[in-house]
Amino acid sequence: LAVRQEMDIISFALGFCALFCLHGSVSAESTCKLKAKFNLNSYKDVEKKKVVIGGMFPVHKRIASNDGNTSRVPVSSGCEGFNFRTFRWTQTMLFAINEINKRNDLLPKTDLGYVIYDSCFTISKAVEGTLTYLTGQDEAVPNYRCGNGPPLAALVGAGGSDLSIATARILGLYHFPQVSYCSTCSALNNKFQFPTFLRTIPNDQHQSTAMAQMVLHFGWTWVGIIAAEDDYGKYGIKDFKDQVEEAGVCISFSETLPKVSSPAAIQRVVQTIVESTAKIIVVFSSDVDLSPLISELLHHNVTNRTWIASEAWITSALINQPGVSPVLAGTLGFGVKRAEIPGLQRHLLDLDPFADPLTEEFWETLFNCTLDYGKALRMAREVNRTLSRAGVPDGLCTGTESVAQLSNTYSDVSQLRITYSVYKAVYAVAHALHHLEHCEPGNGPFVGKSCADITNFEPWQLMYYMKNVHFKVPNTEEEIYFVDGDIEGYYDIINWQLGGDGEISYVTVGHYNGSAAPEDRLHIRNGSIVWNNEESTPPRSVCSENCQPGTRKGIRQGEPVCCFDCIPCADGEISNTTNARECILCSGDFWSNDAHDTCVPKIIEFLAFGEPLGVTLIVIAALGALLTIAVGVVLILHIDTPLVKANDPLLSFSLLFSLVVTFLCSIVFLGEPQHWSCMTSQVALALGFALCLSSIMGGSTLSLFASGKAAVLMLRAQALKAARLKAKAAAKAVIACTVWLIILPPHPVKNTSAQNIKIILECDEGSIVFICCVFAYDIVLALLAFVFAFIARKLEDHFSEAKCVTFGMLVFFIVWISFVPAYLSTRGKFMVAVQIFAILASSFGLLFCIFLPKCYILLVKPERNKEEMMKPRPKPRDGTTTGTSASLATAATEINASTAVDDKD
Repeated sequence: LAVRQEMDIISFALGFCALFCLHGSVSAESTCKLKAKFNLNSYKDVEKKKVVIGGMFPVHKRIASNDGNTSRVPVSSGCEGFNFRTFRWTQTMLFAINEINKRNDLLPKTDLGYVIYDSCFTISKAVEGTLTYLTGQDEAVPNYRCGNGPPLAALVGAGGSDLSIATARILGLYHFPQVSYCSTCSALNNKFQFPTFLRTIPNDQHQSTAMAQMVLHFGWTWVGIIAAEDDYGKYGIKDFKDQVEEAGVCISFSETLPKVSSPAAIQRVVQTIVESTAKIIVVFSSDVDLSPLISELLHHNVTNRTWIASEAWITSALINQPGVSPVLAGTLGFGVKRAEIPGLQRHLLDLDPFADPLTEEFWETLFNCTLDYGKALRMAREVNRTLSRAGVPDGLCTGTESVAQLSNTYSDVSQLRITYSVYKAVYAVAHALHHLEHCEPGNGPFVGKSCADITNFEPWQLMYYMKNVHFKVPNTEEEIYFVDGDIEGYYDIINWQLGGDGEISYVTVGHYNGSAAPEDRLHIRNGSIVWNNEESTPPRSVCSENCQPGTRKGIRQGEPVCCFDCIPCADGEISNTTNARECILCSGDFWSNDAHDTCVPKIIEFLAFGEPLGVTLIVIAALGALLTIAVGVVLILHIDTPLVKANDPLLSFSLLFSLVVTFLCSIVFLGEPQHWSCMTSQVALALGFALCLSSIMGGSTLSLFASGKAAVLMLRAQALKAARLKAKAAAKAVIACTVWLIILPPHPVKNTSAQNIKIILECDEGSIVFICCVFAYDIVLALLAFVFAFIARKLEDHFSEAKCVTFGMLVFFIVWISFVPAYLSTRGKFMVAVQIFAILASSFGLLFCIFLPKCYILLVKPERNKEEMMKPRPKPRDGTTTGTSASLATAATEINASTAVDDKD
């Protein structure tokens, strides 16, 4: 009994605990409640369907604003701004599903259903639709599948890249396939973040590369960029910017378009465009985000710009509105593949306006009426309108209006590009389902070679088939397959051209194939493009004009590298390319031409025989030599006359010979310098002047010894002594020149330092020491000759040669003193000319000053050529005479007699 009582107590306790636990469970369930109810526009057809495909399209442009009141239960915002273009995409998905359901070769045993939501071009709505779609009922319960209908296959959507990024993050958690028709952002190719994302539109990496190649193709180096403030714009423009900047293109400005209406932000972008000098503007944006900017540009009449459009708006009717041609004519852009879809237009026109709320809104927006009789009646009363005769209020749609009669982007099937991408996405899902359904048991791809059941499969199982799908699109025969979720990057290059009717038409002027070799990817028919200025030549868009050959780019501090100044190359430097960064130094025997774009051989300069200056100097030198010879002939003819005898004929002829040498050696300085000419000219000049000056010094010494105190000396001894002096002087010069020629002889050189543009061929003296010694010796001889002649100038005879020598030496010194600054201030062949002129002038000075008076007496005044005229003049001094000519004559006679006696001995 005790045991029984104990068992009853335990049973009661257990029952109580069970009751308590049940109560707790019921209480817990009662605290679980729905936080919000989503307000979604949708198309649904899931009844009696085997598989359901989801879809998401931005049928509206934005969500409707709310008052922000938090004092009541929050309500999901509605949508506004009906978009006819995206509504066509929605109808295309319906058309494709209906077409597949009618086929016998594709899913013949499976009817496809659909659930399509409106994303309103907003991330929040896209997320709402994704959660609702995964839950399987209108009330979203995260992480639960509450519906019990047919399995969900994949989501076709969700429109823009930022929408797809949001939905892909959610769908990726459940390994749920997503196939996008217009999400091109390069960020979506990251399979670590988005493992189940695929798309039937090319990755924006291809488009960015295509845009960059187009900019480089036309040589534009100064461009502006505008991007939508979303992932599509951010990633697309970043890839483009990286590529063009690496190629040397500069970005004039970079602006973003707001996702939420902001007139101030739009005004800022317009102001930036107006102030920029860039003529090319690249835009990565959707048509919805770009539309407010285009309207403002039209308002400000901003023209003379060429727009490079991304695929998101290049064929958008929302942008291509009447009147945009002043701003957008000439636009170039990239459009995805275009195709004809037979039967689509008939489907688009054959709509039942009362089928669902979205179609009703489309009808009312298109025809500007309402399908609600009560609403139409209220509107008529508000404006005091009366009913028509049939009792129908104004503004009421009949439902029989003709869509075909209206020119509208919805029914326009001439540019089916994104529409075609939707078509391909639906078929990709259908082909994956077909392979899943027709899997052979025991030969499947899953564990144990099993297959999936078409009526009850997991999303990851369909994902296997999605990644490996490979099919041809009906009618177009385009092959579709995914490589890491992407298809090949192919674009048509579209040009907006203004037709005769004033409407803009889309003209294909080339294509880009991302799968081709890099050099073959871009093909543009330049001649087919009509630019914004209605010309056939591309506009120029540079910050600074190209630096032509002969100049280099000088970067402006604080500005982009495309903004520069063109700095002419310095002398001796060239640039032979456009926009050279540095000038190239001409080397060796080359110099820059006047344009500084080519290195040309330097001018070879020397004083040639044949040029006028050379001929003139030759004539003067030859004339001097002939005159000298003529003087010698005159002296020979009058050698027995007192005048010739009085001045030692040997010294005179020696002087004349040396003058002939100096006259002729000046000619050797002419012509291109050679080894022999360099040695001959310098040595001949040194020896010629040494002989000349030693002869003059000998004559001066003789004159000095013939004066005053030397009267007691023998005249013959005087002559012998003078000859010995001359011979010693000449011998010393010969020895010095011989040593000079042996050790360091003069030789020809190319002087490239005297003048930059010329190579001066001249003689290098070999040794400065030797040439200074030789010519210093000549200077010493000249000074001694001048001193001796100056002292002997006051001989008391009728003709004193010492005076003539003094004047001759003065001329000699004046010429060579003037020669030094003149020689140092000239360059090239004129240095040689100055040297020759100095030789000739000094030689003529000596010839004329010393021998002209003698020739004058010999030829013109022969009566003065008498012995008595050579005798000293009597000059009485207090009745005495000193050094008379008579005493000199007596002394001379005695000396001669003594000499004769000595000779006989």
